Amino acid sequence: MFQNKRILITGGTGSIGKELAKQLLSRNPAAIRIFSRDEYKQFEMAQEFGATQKMRFLLGDVRDKDRLSYAAKDIDFIFHLAALKQVPACEYNPFEAIQTNVIGTQNVIKAALEHSATKVLLTSSDKAINPTNTMGASKLIAERLFIAAENYKGSNPTVFTTVRFGNVIGSRGSVIPLFVKQILQDKKIRVTHPDMYRFMMSVSEACQLMLQAMTKAHGGEIFVLKMPVVRLGDLVQAILELVEEKFSIKKREIQIETIGLRRGEKMIEELMSEEETYLATEHDNMFTISRANDRPSKPPPRFNRRAGQAQSKKLPKETIKKIIMEQLHTMDIESYLQGEP
Repeated sequence: MFQNKRILITGGTGSIGKELAKQLLSRNPAAIRIFSRDEYKQFEMAQEFGATQKMRFLLGDVRDKDRLSYAAKDIDFIFHLAALKQVPACEYNPFEAIQTNVIGTQNVIKAALEHSATKVLLTSSDKAINPTNTMGASKLIAERLFIAAENYKGSNPTVFTTVRFGNVIGSRGSVIPLFVKQILQDKKIRVTHPDMYRFMMSVSEACQLMLQAMTKAHGGEIFVLKMPVVRLGDLVQAILELVEEKFSIKKREIQIETIGLRRGEKMIEELMSEEETYLATEHDNMFTISRANDRPSKPPPRFNRRAGQAQSKKLPKETIKKIIMEQLHTMDIESYLQGEP
Protein backbone atom coordinates (compact mmCIF):
# COMPACT_ATOMS: atom_id res chain seq x y z
CA MET A 1 0.00 0.00 0.00
CA PHE A 2 2.79 2.43 0.85
CA GLN A 3 5.30 1.31 -1.75
CA ASN A 4 6.47 4.24 -3.90
CA LYS A 5 4.04 6.56 -2.09
CA ARG A 6 4.73 9.95 -0.51
CA ILE A 7 3.89 10.19 3.18
CA LEU A 8 3.58 13.17 5.54
CA ILE A 9 3.82 12.74 9.33
CA THR A 10 2.87 15.79 11.37
CA GLY A 11 4.48 15.77 14.81
CA GLY A 12 6.84 13.21 13.35
CA THR A 13 9.74 13.75 15.77
CA GLY A 14 7.86 12.29 18.76
CA SER A 15 8.25 8.71 19.98
CA ILE A 16 5.34 7.41 17.92
CA GLY A 17 6.36 9.43 14.85
CA LYS A 18 9.87 7.98 14.88
CA GLU A 19 8.64 4.40 15.24
CA LEU A 20 6.05 4.97 12.51
CA ALA A 21 8.74 6.32 10.19
CA LYS A 22 10.85 3.19 10.82
CA GLN A 23 7.96 0.89 10.01
CA LEU A 24 7.05 2.88 6.90
CA LEU A 25 10.63 2.91 5.59
CA SER A 26 10.56 -0.90 5.56
CA ARG A 27 7.62 -0.65 3.14
CA ASN A 28 9.71 1.17 0.52
CA PRO A 29 7.89 4.50 0.17
CA ALA A 30 9.00 7.14 -2.31
CA ALA A 31 9.44 9.75 0.44
CA ILE A 32 8.54 10.48 4.08
CA ARG A 33 8.19 14.10 5.16
CA ILE A 34 8.63 14.76 8.87
CA PHE A 35 6.79 17.94 9.82
CA SER A 36 7.40 19.42 13.29
CA ARG A 37 8.36 22.65 15.01
CA ASP A 38 11.44 21.50 16.96
CA GLU A 39 14.65 21.82 14.97
CA TYR A 40 16.78 20.01 17.55
CA LYS A 41 14.51 16.95 17.59
CA GLN A 42 14.65 16.94 13.80
CA PHE A 43 18.45 17.06 13.98
CA GLU A 44 18.49 14.15 16.45
CA MET A 45 16.10 12.12 14.32
CA ALA A 46 18.16 12.76 11.18
CA GLN A 47 21.25 11.51 13.01
CA GLU A 48 19.40 8.44 14.30
CA PHE A 49 18.08 7.46 10.87
CA GLY A 50 21.34 8.18 9.05
CA ALA A 51 21.72 9.06 5.42
CA THR A 52 18.58 8.25 3.46
CA GLN A 53 17.24 10.04 0.43
CA LYS A 54 13.68 9.13 1.40
CA MET A 55 13.48 11.25 4.57
CA ARG A 56 12.68 14.96 4.43
CA PHE A 57 12.51 17.25 7.46
CA LEU A 58 10.27 20.30 7.33
CA LEU A 59 10.10 22.86 10.14
CA GLY A 60 6.60 24.16 10.72
CA ASP A 61 3.54 24.23 12.94
CA VAL A 62 0.11 22.78 12.13
CA ARG A 63 -1.30 26.16 13.20
CA ASP A 64 0.31 27.63 10.06
CA LYS A 65 -2.06 26.68 7.25
CA ASP A 66 0.17 27.91 4.42
CA ARG A 67 3.24 26.05 5.63
CA LEU A 68 1.20 22.90 6.15
CA SER A 69 -0.23 23.18 2.65
CA TYR A 70 3.31 23.37 1.27
CA ALA A 71 4.27 20.23 3.24
CA ALA A 72 1.23 18.34 1.90
CA LYS A 73 1.93 19.00 -1.78
CA ASP A 74 1.99 15.77 -3.86
CA ILE A 75 1.44 13.69 -0.69
CA ASP A 76 -0.48 10.40 -0.83
CA PHE A 77 -0.92 9.60 2.89
CA ILE A 78 -0.99 11.92 5.92
CA PHE A 79 -0.54 10.71 9.50
CA HIS A 80 -1.64 13.56 11.77
CA LEU A 81 0.19 13.03 15.07
CA ALA A 82 0.90 16.65 16.05
CA ALA A 83 -1.01 17.58 19.22
CA LEU A 84 -0.80 18.95 22.73
CA LYS A 85 -1.34 15.81 24.84
CA GLN A 86 -0.51 16.62 28.47
CA VAL A 87 -3.72 17.04 30.48
CA PRO A 88 -2.39 19.58 33.05
CA ALA A 89 -0.68 21.69 30.37
CA CYS A 90 -3.88 21.86 28.33
CA GLU A 91 -5.92 22.70 31.45
CA TYR A 92 -3.79 25.73 32.21
CA ASN A 93 -3.36 26.73 28.56
CA PRO A 94 -6.76 25.86 27.07
CA PHE A 95 -6.68 28.13 24.04
CA GLU A 96 -3.24 26.81 23.08
CA ALA A 97 -4.77 23.32 23.08
CA ILE A 98 -7.56 24.59 20.82
CA GLN A 99 -5.05 26.27 18.48
CA THR A 100 -3.09 23.04 17.97
CA ASN A 101 -5.59 20.23 18.47
CA VAL A 102 -8.63 21.84 16.80
CA ILE A 103 -7.49 24.58 14.43
CA GLY A 104 -4.36 22.60 13.55
CA THR A 105 -6.50 19.57 12.71
CA GLN A 106 -8.76 21.67 10.49
CA ASN A 107 -5.65 22.96 8.71
CA VAL A 108 -4.61 19.35 8.04
CA ILE A 109 -8.04 18.66 6.55
CA LYS A 110 -7.83 21.74 4.31
CA ALA A 111 -4.32 20.82 3.13
CA ALA A 112 -5.38 17.23 2.40
CA LEU A 113 -8.41 18.34 0.37
CA GLU A 114 -6.41 21.01 -1.45
CA HIS A 115 -3.91 18.42 -2.68
CA SER A 116 -6.35 15.44 -2.89
CA ALA A 117 -4.34 13.18 -0.60
CA THR A 118 -5.44 9.54 -0.78
CA LYS A 119 -5.98 8.96 2.95
CA VAL A 120 -5.54 11.03 6.12
CA LEU A 121 -5.41 9.57 9.62
CA LEU A 122 -5.95 11.41 12.92
CA THR A 123 -4.56 10.07 16.19
CA SER A 124 -7.01 10.68 19.02
CA SER A 125 -7.26 9.67 22.69
CA ASP A 126 -9.54 7.69 25.00
CA LYS A 127 -9.83 10.98 26.92
CA ALA A 128 -12.11 12.19 24.10
CA ILE A 129 -14.86 9.96 25.52
CA ASN A 130 -17.19 11.94 27.81
CA PRO A 131 -14.33 14.44 28.30
CA THR A 132 -13.67 16.06 31.66
CA ASN A 133 -10.64 18.07 30.56
CA THR A 134 -9.56 20.47 27.82
CA MET A 135 -7.27 17.98 26.12
CA GLY A 136 -10.05 15.38 25.84
CA ALA A 137 -12.57 17.96 24.65
CA SER A 138 -10.18 19.26 21.99
CA LYS A 139 -9.56 15.72 20.76
CA LEU A 140 -13.30 15.07 20.64
CA ILE A 141 -13.73 18.11 18.39
CA ALA A 142 -10.81 16.93 16.24
CA GLU A 143 -12.55 13.57 15.78
CA ARG A 144 -15.77 15.36 14.80
CA LEU A 145 -13.88 17.50 12.29
CA PHE A 146 -12.57 14.36 10.57
CA ILE A 147 -16.04 12.80 10.48
CA ALA A 148 -17.51 16.06 9.14
CA ALA A 149 -14.83 16.23 6.43
CA GLU A 150 -16.27 13.01 4.98
CA ASN A 151 -19.66 14.70 4.74
CA TYR A 152 -18.64 17.90 2.96
CA LYS A 153 -15.69 16.79 0.78
CA GLY A 154 -18.00 16.27 -2.19
CA SER A 155 -16.31 14.53 -5.12
CA ASN A 156 -12.84 14.83 -3.57
CA PRO A 157 -11.44 11.27 -3.23
CA THR A 158 -9.60 11.90 0.06
CA VAL A 159 -10.52 9.46 2.86
CA PHE A 160 -10.48 10.66 6.50
CA THR A 161 -10.19 8.20 9.38
CA THR A 162 -9.28 8.20 13.09
CA VAL A 163 -7.56 5.91 15.59
CA ARG A 164 -8.16 6.25 19.31
CA PHE A 165 -5.23 5.53 21.64
CA GLY A 166 -4.90 4.81 25.32
CA ASN A 167 -1.73 5.63 27.25
CA VAL A 168 1.27 4.81 25.08
CA ILE A 169 4.00 3.15 27.15
CA GLY A 170 7.41 4.47 26.21
CA SER A 171 6.26 7.68 24.56
CA ARG A 172 7.70 11.03 25.61
CA GLY A 173 6.29 12.08 28.96
CA SER A 174 4.84 8.64 29.77
CA VAL A 175 4.58 7.71 33.42
CA ILE A 176 7.13 4.86 33.62
CA PRO A 177 10.30 6.90 32.93
CA LEU A 178 8.87 9.68 35.11
CA PHE A 179 8.46 7.32 38.07
CA VAL A 180 11.95 5.88 37.55
CA LYS A 181 13.39 9.39 37.49
CA GLN A 182 11.60 10.31 40.72
CA ILE A 183 12.94 7.19 42.46
CA LEU A 184 16.54 7.65 41.34
CA GLN A 185 16.60 11.35 42.15
CA ASP A 186 14.42 11.62 45.27
CA LYS A 187 13.62 8.04 46.38
CA LYS A 188 9.98 9.07 46.10
CA ILE A 189 7.05 8.35 43.76
CA ARG A 190 4.21 10.84 43.46
CA VAL A 191 1.01 9.00 42.56
CA THR A 192 -2.34 10.58 41.78
CA HIS A 193 -4.38 7.61 43.05
CA PRO A 194 -3.51 3.87 43.29
CA ASP A 195 -7.01 2.81 42.15
CA MET A 196 -6.86 4.79 38.92
CA TYR A 197 -7.23 2.57 35.84
CA ARG A 198 -5.70 3.29 32.44
CA PHE A 199 -5.64 1.56 29.05
CA MET A 200 -2.05 0.84 28.00
CA MET A 201 -0.45 0.14 24.63
CA SER A 202 3.12 0.08 23.36
CA VAL A 203 4.57 2.45 20.76
CA SER A 204 4.84 -0.48 18.35
CA GLU A 205 1.17 -1.40 18.89
CA ALA A 206 0.15 2.22 18.29
CA CYS A 207 1.99 2.26 14.96
CA GLN A 208 0.57 -1.10 13.90
CA LEU A 209 -2.93 0.19 14.67
CA MET A 210 -2.33 3.25 12.48
CA LEU A 211 -1.08 1.15 9.57
CA GLN A 212 -4.03 -1.25 9.86
CA ALA A 213 -6.45 1.67 10.01
CA MET A 214 -4.97 3.21 6.86
CA THR A 215 -5.46 -0.12 5.09
CA LYS A 216 -9.04 -0.70 6.28
CA ALA A 217 -10.35 2.90 6.17
CA HIS A 218 -13.29 3.76 3.93
CA GLY A 219 -13.99 7.13 5.54
CA GLY A 220 -15.36 8.53 8.79
CA GLU A 221 -14.56 5.54 11.01
CA ILE A 222 -12.85 5.50 14.39
CA PHE A 223 -10.61 2.49 15.07
CA VAL A 224 -10.08 1.49 18.72
CA LEU A 225 -7.51 -1.12 19.76
CA LYS A 226 -8.50 -3.64 22.42
CA MET A 227 -6.06 -2.52 25.08
CA PRO A 228 -5.22 -4.14 28.42
CA VAL A 229 -6.09 -2.24 31.58
CA VAL A 230 -3.49 -1.32 34.18
CA ARG A 231 -4.25 -0.30 37.77
CA LEU A 232 -1.87 2.49 38.77
CA GLY A 233 -1.09 0.91 42.14
CA ASP A 234 -0.05 -2.34 40.42
CA LEU A 235 2.14 -0.38 38.02
CA VAL A 236 3.87 1.40 40.93
CA GLN A 237 4.57 -1.88 42.78
CA ALA A 238 6.01 -3.46 39.62
CA ILE A 239 8.28 -0.44 39.11
CA LEU A 240 9.47 -0.57 42.74
CA GLU A 241 10.38 -4.25 42.43
CA LEU A 242 12.27 -3.71 39.18
CA VAL A 243 14.13 -0.65 40.47
CA GLU A 244 15.17 -2.67 43.54
CA GLU A 245 16.54 -5.40 41.27
CA LYS A 246 18.18 -3.11 38.71
CA PHE A 247 19.52 -0.25 40.86
CA SER A 248 19.84 -1.91 44.31
CA ILE A 249 17.46 0.59 45.96
CA LYS A 250 15.39 -1.08 48.69
CA LYS A 251 11.62 -0.77 48.35
CA ARG A 252 11.33 0.29 51.98
CA GLU A 253 13.56 3.31 51.24
CA ILE A 254 11.14 4.64 48.62
CA GLN A 255 8.29 6.87 49.77
CA ILE A 256 4.96 6.69 47.93
CA GLU A 257 3.13 10.00 48.03
CA THR A 258 -0.54 10.09 46.95
CA ILE A 259 -1.25 13.57 45.58
CA GLY A 260 -4.86 13.06 44.43
CA LEU A 261 -6.50 13.62 41.07
CA ARG A 262 -5.43 16.69 39.15
CA ARG A 263 -8.00 18.96 37.61
CA GLY A 264 -9.75 17.27 34.71
CA GLU A 265 -8.56 13.71 35.41
CA LYS A 266 -10.81 10.63 35.61
CA MET A 267 -10.41 7.65 37.89
CA ILE A 268 -11.48 5.32 35.06
CA GLU A 269 -11.04 5.99 31.33
CA GLU A 270 -13.39 4.65 28.65
CA LEU A 271 -12.93 3.20 25.16
CA MET A 272 -16.12 4.52 23.64
CA SER A 273 -19.32 6.26 24.64
CA GLU A 274 -22.65 4.51 25.25
CA GLU A 275 -23.97 5.86 21.93
CA GLU A 276 -20.91 4.66 20.02
CA THR A 277 -21.43 1.05 21.13
CA TYR A 278 -24.46 0.93 18.80
CA LEU A 279 -22.22 1.84 15.85
CA ALA A 280 -19.30 -0.45 16.71
CA THR A 281 -18.16 -3.59 14.93
CA GLU A 282 -15.91 -5.99 16.81
CA HIS A 283 -12.79 -7.52 15.26
CA ASP A 284 -10.08 -9.74 16.73
CA ASN A 285 -7.89 -6.92 18.03
CA MET A 286 -9.98 -3.77 17.62
CA PHE A 287 -13.38 -2.13 17.31
CA THR A 288 -14.49 -0.05 14.33
CA ILE A 289 -16.96 2.74 15.10
CA SER A 290 -18.89 3.74 11.97
CA ARG A 291 -20.54 7.07 11.26
CA ALA A 292 -24.07 7.37 12.66
CA ASN A 293 -25.57 7.49 9.17
CA ASP A 294 -23.67 4.40 8.03
CA ARG A 295 -24.58 1.38 10.11
CA PRO A 296 -26.66 1.55 13.29
CA SER A 297 -26.59 -1.77 15.15
CA LYS A 298 -26.72 -3.41 18.53
CA PRO A 299 -23.70 -3.09 20.88
CA PRO A 300 -21.02 -5.78 20.48
CA PRO A 301 -22.20 -8.61 22.76
CA ARG A 302 -19.13 -8.81 25.01
CA PHE A 303 -18.28 -5.11 25.16
CA ASN A 304 -18.22 -3.20 28.44
CA ARG A 305 -17.27 0.42 28.04
CA ARG A 306 -15.72 1.20 31.43
CA ALA A 307 -12.02 0.47 31.92
CA GLY A 308 -12.50 -1.43 35.18
CA GLN A 309 -14.86 -3.85 33.41
CA ALA A 310 -13.33 -3.72 29.93
CA GLN A 311 -13.13 -6.78 27.75
CA SER A 312 -9.36 -6.40 27.76
CA LYS A 313 -8.39 -8.04 31.05
CA LYS A 314 -6.41 -6.32 33.77
CA LEU A 315 -2.73 -7.02 33.30
CA PRO A 316 -1.09 -9.19 35.98
CA LYS A 317 1.94 -7.73 37.73
CA GLU A 318 4.42 -10.09 36.05
CA THR A 319 3.26 -8.91 32.63
CA ILE A 320 3.53 -5.29 33.75
CA LYS A 321 7.08 -5.95 34.97
CA LYS A 322 8.01 -7.44 31.60
CA ILE A 323 6.71 -4.36 29.78
CA ILE A 324 8.56 -2.01 32.13
CA MET A 325 11.77 -4.02 31.82
CA GLU A 326 11.64 -3.73 28.04
CA GLN A 327 11.39 0.03 28.39
CA LEU A 328 14.18 0.28 30.97
CA HIS A 329 16.46 -1.53 28.54
CA THR A 330 15.82 1.16 25.93
CA MET A 331 16.18 4.10 28.35
CA ASP A 332 19.44 5.99 28.66
CA ILE A 333 19.02 6.56 32.41
CA GLU A 334 21.95 8.94 32.81
CA SER A 335 20.93 11.26 29.98
CA TYR A 336 17.31 11.02 31.05
CA LEU A 337 18.20 12.27 34.54
CA GLN A 338 19.85 15.31 32.97
CA GLY A 339 16.81 16.47 31.01
CA GLU A 340 13.29 15.85 29.83
CA PRO A 341 11.89 12.43 28.84
